[in-house]
Amino acid sequence: MFEIQRAGEGDDYEKRNQGERRQEKEAKTGNVQIMLLTYVVVGVFLCLIGYFSWFMVAKSEKVINHPSNTLHEALAKKIRKGKILSSDHKVLAKTKTDSGGQDTREYPYGKMFCHVVGRNSNSMTGLERAFCYTMLRSHISPVSQLVDTFRGEKSPGDNIVTTLDYGLQRAAYDALGEHKGAVVAIEPATGKILAMVSKPAYDPNTVSADWDSLVNEEDEDSKLVNRATQGLYPPGSTFKIMTAMEYLLENPGKSDSFSYLCKGSDSFSGNVINCYNKEQHGTLSLESAFAKSCNGAFAKIGTELNLTRFKKLTERFYFNKSLSVDFEYNKSRFSLNKNSDMGEITQTAIGQGKTLITPLENALIAATIANGGVMMTPYLVDHVESDTGDEVKAFEPEEKGTPVKKEVAEKIAELMKGVVKNGTGSSLGTLSYEVAGKTGSAEFDSEGTSHAWFVGYAPADQPKIAVSVVAEGAGTGSQYAVPIAKSMFEAYLGH
Repeated sequence: MFEIQRAGEGDDYEKRNQGERRQEKEAKTGNVQIMLLTYVVVGVFLCLIGYFSWFMVAKSEKVINHPSNTLHEALAKKIRKGKILSSDHKVLAKTKTDSGGQDTREYPYGKMFCHVVGRNSNSMTGLERAFCYTMLRSHISPVSQLVDTFRGEKSPGDNIVTTLDYGLQRAAYDALGEHKGAVVAIEPATGKILAMVSKPAYDPNTVSADWDSLVNEEDEDSKLVNRATQGLYPPGSTFKIMTAMEYLLENPGKSDSFSYLCKGSDSFSGNVINCYNKEQHGTLSLESAFAKSCNGAFAKIGTELNLTRFKKLTERFYFNKSLSVDFEYNKSRFSLNKNSDMGEITQTAIGQGKTLITPLENALIAATIANGGVMMTPYLVDHVESDTGDEVKAFEPEEKGTPVKKEVAEKIAELMKGVVKNGTGSSLGTLSYEVAGKTGSAEFDSEGTSHAWFVGYAPADQPKIAVSVVAEGAGTGSQYAVPIAKSMFEAYLGH
């Protein structure tokens, strides 16, 4: 039997199939679009969660502590700002509440810690600013906080325990005396800042009353500036550490063949370089040129260096770069390049020219040499603890990088030991342990007035402290900066 198909039925059937296929295709396309939209929404959501988590961990406190953020004012209504303590728990800053419930910050040691601890009034600075939010949080028990709330009292905020050594800070402050300048001490293996002094200083207890005089434009003391981290100085002969380092990097295995005849003065393409008082050092090796701080020898070395490589070396030590630390500072500056003229080259090689350095940077250089070429990130807070003494958060040492190989660092260390054994730092040779260092006298005006510098570390075989000292306009480093460093070594390590 045959089935007879009526005219038009085949066309209708095909049309129905096409319609069904089109609907299926549109449904699949719609499903794909929905899935894509879902993935996008989920992806954006995950990104927001990731950003929020990163912000809370890395950025929240910096934003909260920013001067334009008033959240800390709201927190201060419920929390009494915590203390700032030295590493041996001496109180460097605390909150005092009067009978009317008004809080004021007190600084028991006045000027001695003013720049590093900072102030709470007339714009927050120092640790007061960097850890304001931290000290306005309380980790006492929830029950105790609830009791404080019912009583209408503030709960005690967390305390920050710094890396600052009270005895060393006192020694540095006293030794600097009436000189303008700065002192920084660092633990080479960790980056802990053990002391940080800047003079002239101000009293943070009376800063509001003294404000007009402190910001007087005619006053050249700049007492509010932390010279230890913000002061930019020509490094003088302490920069010969960097010049010698670049020379060793470019001339591996050839340092023993270096020789220079010093006649007290030398000319390089018409640019005259004099040694201090035009002293004639005679024939010098690299070791003796470094120990006696011969300007002629290091100017000669400067003319032979690859200036592009030299600049890269300084930038590995964070010249021209951000240190990413929790305190106010200025970048040290190095501008020498392949287009620099001979005058700038020779002046830069001996620590003059356009190079500017902070005392902190000079301390970091010394600490890096002491630490075998590994630079540690400098930091000021060891840990945070509750008012009852329970640890809330600890800060661990962090490597900044390895700007120079260990073998080169060790050779620079030997040169620095020679400065104390046979050179301009010989007065440190009376200590019961070996010291490595470098003196400097940095001219900064047309009359030849010099900043006195010393950088170094001790004990030389097992470094525990690296120091940087600058006394503004004092004279030679050996006469004025070395005694300050000696007082610090004695205070920290003994005689």
